[in-house]
Amino acid sequence: MATIELKMPKMGESISEATIINWLFKVGDTVDAEETILEVATDKVDSEVPSPCSGVIKEILCQSNDVVAVGSVMAIIEADGNVVQETSKKDTKEADSKKSTKSQKTESQKFQLKNAPDSDAFLSPLVVSIAQKEGLTIEEVQSIIGTGTEGRIRKSDVMNYVSNRKYALPSRPQAPVVQTPKSTYNAPPIKFVEGHDTVIEMDRMRKMIADHMVYSKQTSPHVTAYIEVDVTNLVNWRNENKIKFQEKYNERLTFTPIFVEAVAKSIEEFPGINASIDGNKIIQYKDINVGMATALPSGNLIVPVVKNADSKDLLAIAKDVNHLANSSRNNCLKPEEIQGSTFTISNVGTFGSLMGTPIINQPEVAILAIGIIKKRGEVITTDKGDELAIRSMMYLSLSFDHRAVDGYLGGSFLRKVGDYLEQFDTQRTI
Repeated sequence: MATIELKMPKMGESISEATIINWLFKVGDTVDAEETILEVATDKVDSEVPSPCSGVIKEILCQSNDVVAVGSVMAIIEADGNVVQETSKKDTKEADSKKSTKSQKTESQKFQLKNAPDSDAFLSPLVVSIAQKEGLTIEEVQSIIGTGTEGRIRKSDVMNYVSNRKYALPSRPQAPVVQTPKSTYNAPPIKFVEGHDTVIEMDRMRKMIADHMVYSKQTSPHVTAYIEVDVTNLVNWRNENKIKFQEKYNERLTFTPIFVEAVAKSIEEFPGINASIDGNKIIQYKDINVGMATALPSGNLIVPVVKNADSKDLLAIAKDVNHLANSSRNNCLKPEEIQGSTFTISNVGTFGSLMGTPIINQPEVAILAIGIIKKRGEVITTDKGDELAIRSMMYLSLSFDHRAVDGYLGGSFLRKVGDYLEQFDTQRTI
């Protein structure tokens, strides 16, 4: 019997290597000619590698997650004589086209969502790349039921989800390729003592958060503006009414619904802040969907969304906020509840932070951080002149994408949010 080498195929002019995702067979298994033997991925394509012949796998030289150069031998097959002959490029393209069409129909029929995101779901480099391009959140991708081996999420699963989701977002522009000289800087080594220091492996959700944050900083030129807000009247009103609110509506009255309301009303006056960038175009959204950065019990972040916040009163917003917060804590958010945000707020004051410099939640163009409310002595102007008084003060910080938002728009919007909170209508009834 002849011995055949299974090599990493060439998958494009600019592709020099690929990552092995999964072997579908093991040593000793019998395979048929043209039967898919393993799955590989690059940042551009997700492919199934067929067996070049019928035979028995004698040796596997590379393992899952290995990065293998094009042309490198990945396995040895003992052929039974039926070696696959090369077909013409035309025949190959036609066969691939038919196979792709059939596969898309099959996968479309299988398209489903999980009840809650799975932080352990395997995500290939291609899936991560598509998620970034389509503006998908970590939880959206992890909520897709994969149709690949052992439930792996495939390219077709993600594309089916994108075509079926209710709240579509514009795709992200591809970053221009810039040739830069190779850095001669060597990253300092990380020194630790095994058995003394703790090494924690990132879970998949944390890896995607890391990628999303790095992508945002590399994509958007961040500018952060700050203002200080006197929320004494607002705090007093909330303290006086929170028990009544709870008794009347069976809903908690936290500060978050008031912040969401302030943001929604301010966006109505400055709609340019409610946008995304698509290439050389700015997409300005009509719907105002406010995302709330929320910590999960695992320590990871999720962004549930208050949809159409501008059309809701304080009670309706409070109901949404309470529901989303409880669902986040219990890991039972529905996929549609974490989709479609057009602007995000992050309450860093929850953790005792005075202020923050938040990273923009792509593909949005701005994010608002809300600091802790602290009492302190402030000089205020009264009918009697300047006086020293104890006031409840809070910092707001707005990070915005300078490609779409200039200082005037960013500063005006931030000031409007501050004015709304400072001039909160304390005569409103619940």
